[in-house]
Amino acid sequence: MSPSCLCHAAVAVLRRIEPTIVLQQLGSALSNTALQMAVRDGCLNATYPDVSPEDGRQKAMTDFFMTYNLILRLVPIVPALLLARWGDRGRRKVPIVVPLCGHLLLSVILLLVVVYRLPLEVMFGGAVVYGLSGGFGAYWPGVMTLAALSSTAADRSKVMMKVELLYGAAGVVGSLASGHMFLVYSSTLGNGIILLAVSVLLRVLCLLQSVFLLQVKPQPSKEPEDTTCLLPDTSDEAPLPPEAPAERNRVNVVLLVVAALLYGAAVGGAVEILEVFVLKEPLSWSATEVGYGNAAGSLIFLTSFFGVMVFRRCISEVALILMGMLSFASGIYFMSFVRTTSMFYLARSLNLFALIPMPTIRSLLSQQVPASSCGTTLTYLQMALKLSGLAYIPAFTKIYQRTLDWFPGFVFTLASSITVLGMVPISIVSCRPMRQATRTQAD
Repeated sequence: MSPSCLCHAAVAVLRRIEPTIVLQQLGSALSNTALQMAVRDGCLNATYPDVSPEDGRQKAMTDFFMTYNLILRLVPIVPALLLARWGDRGRRKVPIVVPLCGHLLLSVILLLVVVYRLPLEVMFGGAVVYGLSGGFGAYWPGVMTLAALSSTAADRSKVMMKVELLYGAAGVVGSLASGHMFLVYSSTLGNGIILLAVSVLLRVLCLLQSVFLLQVKPQPSKEPEDTTCLLPDTSDEAPLPPEAPAERNRVNVVLLVVAALLYGAAVGGAVEILEVFVLKEPLSWSATEVGYGNAAGSLIFLTSFFGVMVFRRCISEVALILMGMLSFASGIYFMSFVRTTSMFYLARSLNLFALIPMPTIRSLLSQQVPASSCGTTLTYLQMALKLSGLAYIPAFTKIYQRTLDWFPGFVFTLASSITVLGMVPISIVSCRPMRQATRTQAD
């Protein structure tokens, strides 16, 4: 192939959404590890009365992440809705470009905090800036919409699968590299600066590609659109099913919403504590081990995807939900007793299908309401999930702080119990008549 052909092929690839996804997720994976290590270093000298130095550091770190995650969860709600509306009016790149600007500013602020040893509280301002840009809640639906519009109806499912596989794979690669890059030392800069500089560079390249190269080319098709996605959905809304019932199945709707809220609280609360738990004794992870641990979390995205691919043809959606909940409940319960790194990865391996339940619940929920109210129902569910964080994030944080001296893993046992409780309404749904979308013969 001639150089000119290679150049044209490279430009054609850069005009697609896939490079945006890879660059953004690589940058995020690097900065996530850097943030964990920056918080650890910033809390080394934290002291509290009547608390051991180790428990004092844990308390300071959990207090930071509690506030930080609450800001990231609540501030983007209104901006994300406004950006989504703007995108629906034809400016499809806006819900992607604006959050990427927020991503870049957040990374720059973290870099400044590390370089100039600024107080960690400066990151709260960075989280507000990122939230006002729409955050992930605006970015990911914008990406999926653009991917869907840039493909034909016949190829749409394959394109959506490719997009989400790239997202998971980039997270694994970035996390694996992040720990090693953090340890690259400069006598004038110190540890972590090069890692953050690379993260900022990746996000600059991502922003430039999305502004100047990314193209929106809607593909006309006479076929009915099928945007059904086989992967765990990280967006704010799930795709609509091919058909919807004429009436609302209120009991099933209530049961599914209760299950989603319980499972969302269990997963959200446990994951928030997990990133601090690995930094305390007896694990006391280094930056490299933190990167590997984050990679294990990203790998669950891929294993959940393949789990849906394999099992969706032979078991029902309700069974998929229960399988995913059982996977998370067993893994997070085992995490309660983790004392070594090998035990951590064993517990993580039990979470292989932990990302299956939530998107499947959304899909099943959309089948229980009329087509005219699917979007509203799913939006209300997403709002309820976000607002529930106001309760479970502080609750898990305070419970963890009060059980540090006698059973640090108690919050994981609690999360497992909440997950099992969430399986009850799903089991009741399986015993009730369901309104499900008609499957095609190919399925």
